Amino acid sequence: MGSFAFQVVHKSRENRGRLGRLTTAHGEFATPVFMPVGTQATVKAMRPEDLQAIGFPIILSNTYHLYLRPGSDLVREAGGLHTFMNWPGAVLTDSGGFQVFSLSKLTKVTEEGVLFRSHIDGSTHLFTPESVMRVEEDLGADIIMAFDQCLPHVASYEEAKAAMERTTAWARRCLAAKRREDQALFGIVQGVTYRDLREQSARDLVALDLPGYAIGGLSVGEPKPVMYEVLDYLVPMLPEDKPRYLMGVGSPDCLWEGVERGIDMFDCVFPTRIGRNGTALTRRGRIIVRDAKYARDFSPLDPDCACPTCQNYTRAYLRHLFKAEEILGLHLVTYHNLYFLHKIMEEIRTSLVNGTFAAAKQAFFNDFYGGALK
Repeated sequence: MGSFAFQVVHKSRENRGRLGRLTTAHGEFATPVFMPVGTQATVKAMRPEDLQAIGFPIILSNTYHLYLRPGSDLVREAGGLHTFMNWPGAVLTDSGGFQVFSLSKLTKVTEEGVLFRSHIDGSTHLFTPESVMRVEEDLGADIIMAFDQCLPHVASYEEAKAAMERTTAWARRCLAAKRREDQALFGIVQGVTYRDLREQSARDLVALDLPGYAIGGLSVGEPKPVMYEVLDYLVPMLPEDKPRYLMGVGSPDCLWEGVERGIDMFDCVFPTRIGRNGTALTRRGRIIVRDAKYARDFSPLDPDCACPTCQNYTRAYLRHLFKAEEILGLHLVTYHNLYFLHKIMEEIRTSLVNGTFAAAKQAFFNDFYGGALK
């Protein structure tokens, strides 16, 4: 695995939360960590330099999208994702499993792989564990995900069992096909919300002794208490000395709840997507910038925030940008939202070390949600 390493440096006495240190060829950083999503080799409305300025050490990109456009061979020719997009930090690439099953027009799923039609031009493609490994090796990320089958939370037990078993078999094939020593392969625990399937998936994947483990197939429509219940019984089954990654989760409440249950890594399009739609995250809750009540509000988005958006621009100006459909508005609110989540993770890590997690979590929920623990 080259320079990949993970170490737990502090365990909370209040809960299952822990402070870790993750080392990759492109930097060492503290966990728990939130990873901005740069699906197509870009975090929408942000320059790599902006992400560096905020302090993000790692971002996520996507195998499915980059395979289809511009093509993984082109990215390899450019020197890999880091060079292609001018990002000096670490990169994690998702396997594309979720996108294959959610975006494309499926043709056929077999034990061999998935035959699908591109959502871009309708062309037909085959993803197998072996071909996905080749694509992820072309992209050159520091952490690569095994190819998995992700189902909606309403899937039947029989469907979930077949997909879970297929995901495990594909993980074994990914491990066998993997060639690059400088990439760490993470397995993905599946099983929808069926406890016995989740536990079986975890046992089988842990037996492969992979450098890290992700929990997939959550935050896909199920109620949050159901997701937390799955984490309560599943996280203790994962190795203490390996990073645990909760995929596709990034709302403020889920970050606190996930860390409390022992999660080390998160990613989500949430902060950037709502930012482009004119919704800002502040310590006192969400602000919909387009609302008429901000037309003459010359205060910052969040008086407690030190980001460039809050230090230099007013709610009135940001509202004007969105009403005028100016691109700058998308950038400024996206920047603020990512800065806000980055600061939440800093607050969480500090509270773990100081033994004040429960109090810090309650104070945040009091401010952000008006006291309700979501």
